[in-house]
Amino acid sequence: MSTQITRRRFVQQSAFTLLAAGSARTYAANEKLDIGIVGVANRAKANLNGVAGENIVALCDVDSNFLAREAGRFPRAHQYADFRRMIGREKLDALVVSTPDHTHAVATTAGLHNGLHVYCEKPLTRTVSECRAVTELARRNKLVTQMGTQIHAEDNYRRVVELLRAGAIGTVKEVHVWVGGNFGGGSRGTGKHRVPANLNYNLWLGPTRYHIPYHPTHHPFKWRQWWNFAGGTLADMGCHHIDLSHWALGLRHPNRIEVVKGPKPDAEATPYSLVVDFHYKAHGKQPATKLRWYHGNHRPPHFANGLLPEWGNGSLFVGSKGMLLADYGKHVLLPEKEFKDYERPKPSIPRSLGHHREWIHAIKTGGTTTCHFDYAGPLTEVVLLGNIAHRTGAPLEWEHVKMKLTGHPKAAELMRHLYRAGWHL
Repeated sequence: MSTQITRRRFVQQSAFTLLAAGSARTYAANEKLDIGIVGVANRAKANLNGVAGENIVALCDVDSNFLAREAGRFPRAHQYADFRRMIGREKLDALVVSTPDHTHAVATTAGLHNGLHVYCEKPLTRTVSECRAVTELARRNKLVTQMGTQIHAEDNYRRVVELLRAGAIGTVKEVHVWVGGNFGGGSRGTGKHRVPANLNYNLWLGPTRYHIPYHPTHHPFKWRQWWNFAGGTLADMGCHHIDLSHWALGLRHPNRIEVVKGPKPDAEATPYSLVVDFHYKAHGKQPATKLRWYHGNHRPPHFANGLLPEWGNGSLFVGSKGMLLADYGKHVLLPEKEFKDYERPKPSIPRSLGHHREWIHAIKTGGTTTCHFDYAGPLTEVVLLGNIAHRTGAPLEWEHVKMKLTGHPKAAELMRHLYRAGWHL
């Protein structure tokens, strides 16, 4: 891709010490990892807490108030505003990336290029081209990775996967996944706003191609509603909820994406509500499958038709012998009276050590994780493709091997990352 650069130029611009692929060291049984943290507040704080039992060598955040707050807990950790300086100066084993989406890729690849194992929050990247680049780099360098879909580590998802694989509801060709609206539909207005003294806004913008004037919704939280930085509810929550369908049914790459309902696309803001169909070709024993995503004010018609109990966010698997309704913490086979005497399969998927502990253990033992980038990459691509279908307003055809997206002249453009000078993968 034209936005990528040569290895030599990467060295020249970043002054990093690049390590050979697979060169990460081995560890003694009780040895602690030396970890650098990129982003320390809000969701990032939860990730920091998840690895706090290791050696937290360095903390990085563009907000000096956030940094000072967490530095008090880790007085020996060096403090940085720029993750590039942190990676270049510190001797690290691993990196935790919990920034806004638009800096996920540049921070993650900086770590991977330097032989660091990486934990990155979801979605893995802001664009499809970044996602593919990150996924392939992690694979080539043979490093331990994990995307922050924390619910994947809980027992409920495991039991649902076992039921579906055991054929409890027969053959599944239809899935519905929905969440309430969280982000989108807003406006920055025309007013000018002063950048807070505690925020290094230039670093916060990171690789963003064009300078975007500061707005209070950019930091610290509501950035998810702007295309410049993220992908709204679908990119955020879709990674958590579509994860279950991908895991249970072995779904990976949809071949067709089509918006069913949604507002007129906005050039700046993500949509508050949306309904999107993802069509997957048959593979192995899994037949062709349609996954319908809803967020905002939309839910599956099964609720209005009285076919489902009261439920919050969740997933509905429609099979030839019944239905399975699930959320993060519970699930039910439907109609319940017909499954009253159903003998469930014995648990076969081992209990997770915990999403963060799983990553740490895999680094120390040379193992793997359940949400490594080879799995998380395709999952991220799905939610990003759904957003592109919305932004183009056209049904799209996706050839994942060739990375070819057709159906609208702007589709390919929306897949690509374009960075300002000084930033690269």
